[in-house]
Formats: sequence, C-alpha cells, structure tokens
Amino acid sequence: MSKILHRHTHASLPTAVRGEGVYLYDSDGKQYLDACGGAAVSCLGHGNQEVIDAIKRQADKIAYAHTSFFTTDAAEELADFLIPRSPGLSRAYFVSGGSEAMEAALKLARQYFYERGESKRIHFIARKQSYHGNTLGALAVGGNEWRRTQFKPMLVETHHISPCYAYRDQMTDESEYDYGQRVANELQDKIDELGSDTVIAFIAEPMVGATSGAVAAVPGYFKRVREICDEHGILLILDEVMCGMGRTGSLFACEQEAVKPDIVGIAKGLGGGYQPIGAMLLSEEIYSTIESGSGFFQHGHTYLSHPIACAAALAVQTIIERDQLLNNVVDKGEKLLSHLQSLFSEHSYVGDVRGRGLFLGVEFVQDKANKTPFDSSVPLHKILKQASMEAGLMCYPMSGTIDGKAGHHILFAPPYTIKDQHIDEIGEKLSQAIKSSFQQVAGV
Repeated sequence: MSKILHRHTHASLPTAVRGEGVYLYDSDGKQYLDACGGAAVSCLGHGNQEVIDAIKRQADKIAYAHTSFFTTDAAEELADFLIPRSPGLSRAYFVSGGSEAMEAALKLARQYFYERGESKRIHFIARKQSYHGNTLGALAVGGNEWRRTQFKPMLVETHHISPCYAYRDQMTDESEYDYGQRVANELQDKIDELGSDTVIAFIAEPMVGATSGAVAAVPGYFKRVREICDEHGILLILDEVMCGMGRTGSLFACEQEAVKPDIVGIAKGLGGGYQPIGAMLLSEEIYSTIESGSGFFQHGHTYLSHPIACAAALAVQTIIERDQLLNNVVDKGEKLLSHLQSLFSEHSYVGDVRGRGLFLGVEFVQDKANKTPFDSSVPLHKILKQASMEAGLMCYPMSGTIDGKAGHHILFAPPYTIKDQHIDEIGEKLSQAIKSSFQQVAGV
C-alpha cells in the first residue's frame, strides 16, 4: 500500500517507469502517447539525452548554493538567454514552479508601489475562470470557484471581471472586435469602482489553459487592456505558466497579442519537466524602483535559482531554439487542430474545437445548438480520462469549463517534437475514447 498522499485517495494509478520521445510506459509495459505533456510541461518529450547530460554535468559541478550567499553560472546563463528574448523585460527571478512565480509577481507588484510611496494601492483585478496557482495569494487572484470555495476564509480580497470567451459570451449581433472591447472595458469599470489610485495590477493568461481549455482572446482585447492599465498607472501581469515558452507558437504567448507586460510568470515549458523550475520576469522600471529604494525584494524560497534546474532549463530552451521547434509547433499545431476539427466538429456532443500552436481544446456540450453543457453531476471528465488512458492516450480532461461548475473540455499540449503520425494516432485514440465515453454518458 502506498504511503503517498496522492491527489485522490481513491485513485489506483499505474506506475510510470520509462519515457521515450512522445511516449510514457507503465510497469505493465503499456504505452501511452503523452498528448498533454502531463500538464503542458513535457515540451521536449521524454528521455532527451542532451538535457539529461546537462543535468549530470551541472551535478558534477555544484548541485545547490543558497542565493543569499552565491549566484551560479547556471542561473546567470539562463537569465542571459531568456531576457534578450523576452517581451521587453529586464530581470529574471527563478523559482520552483508556476504557483511560486505568480506568488512572487503579486508580492513584487505590491512592493513596487509601496517603494514608490503609493501604499494605498492594494487591489488586484483578474478574470473569472482564471487559474494562477495554488498558493494562497495566487489562488486568491484566480477566478476558478471550484478551486477557491473551501479556502475562501483564508484568501485576501481580490476582484474579477469577465473572461474573453467568445464561444460562450459573444452576442449574435456583436462583431468579434466589439465583443473584445466590451469585455476589456469591464476592467475600466472595475477600476472606476475601486479607485484608480488603489489598484496594483490586472492579471490574465494570454491563453486560458486548464480551467477553460485553450481559450484565446479575440484580436484587440489585450491591446485595449494594456491601454487601460497605462492610463491608470496599473501594472499588467501576464500568467504564461502554461501557455508560454513556445506552447502557442511563439516563445512568449503575448508576442501574438502585440503587448508587453510589466511582469510575466513562466514555468512548465521552461524546463520541460526535467527539473522543477519557474520564473518571474520583470521590467526595468520595476527593477530600478527596488534598486534605488530598499534594494531588497522582500520575498524568497530555499530553492531559488537552483543550479541543476537552471542548467536543465537552459538545455531545453537551447534545443528548442537550435532545432527551430517553434516552427514545428506552428505546423503541427495547425495540422492537429484541423484534424480534430475534421473528426469532431460535427459530433453531436462537441461544441467547440479551438486553440493556437500545440495548445488546443475540445469543449463538450449536451445540446449543440444551444451550447448547453452536461449537468455538473455527470463526471464526463473522469470518464474521458479513464477511456483515454485505456486507449493509450494521455490528455487533460477537466470539468467546470464555464463557471467552475458547469461544462467539460479536454486540453491538448503534446511535445513540440510530434510528427504527422502522432497526429493521426491522437485522432484515432481520441475517437475511441470519445465513443466509449458517450456510450456510458448518453447511451449512444
């Protein structure tokens, strides 16, 4: 009997023993095509010897040095790689994952204004159905009610506006652009309500991942958001923990929105799962304010800038750039999206097939014409996950797509190295899983 507190105490999990390319293998020898990268993590796939060798070399040099005493070449080299390729940012702060990156972003944003003498700025605004991590600060700004509910008494007050979710919320008489401007202007309304001199930042994912299934904003939305933030001197914090580091076809997802954040959080694809790592990147304005003030960011963790993690991440990012894998993300992403649309767009229980790059989602509905979701009591996501695993496919099914309670979707985030035959395999195995699942759910 396992002595681990697993994510679910009633789950009986297979044991992963080996990874090779886009596949994982369990202790019974069963092969699974990892079409979700675990949780959009394994961007290079599994068992990349070049990354493994980089980890070994760093371990031979130094495994750990506390950042209150030392910096390391591994951390400095990773920062030197990332910052020139970032959307106009100046410094990097390396942590162990996405929640830590976003927690650091919140604290830095508050300290920035505190050191400017604007201590009245205390409010964060984010979006409903967003997800920014599971630490208490990150959970507080997140807008997914299922994740927040039982912890609400422990969360600081934050504020939420509508997401940019055109499939669900665009009016029939409204253009895509007008819809985007309407929901972006909710930020202006919320600032007016709170007082512009009391707001610290607006926080958003350029593409919403786990909670809604690869939902991109409509063109012009983020440009308007940036304008509003600039008008009121409010920071724009972008959460690219899941959608960044090439997942959508550009190194940073916000490049495709033509906006520059003041702070951005990255993680999953940064190290590709070879080591736990995340990062907060910040603007020169924020850095210089701290530097000319206290000089001290009042935050920290034991494993900041971990040398082995930084060496692994640098190897991952070097391979992605050297092998031009973002071109493959765009090419295979278009092919996979087209393939999924051809297979499922007319399916009675598929409402939307969407995404960008290798970050794709399939949303399920009970009534296609009215976009009515299955009742929240129907465990469709669990049934789909089990059926997919039985078919030898790893995907990322979730419930609560619409409001944290209603709706179901599957998220796809396969490695950047996938080939055409893997696209066909994903389609075949997903078709099998969907057929099996809806036989259980709807008797069809």
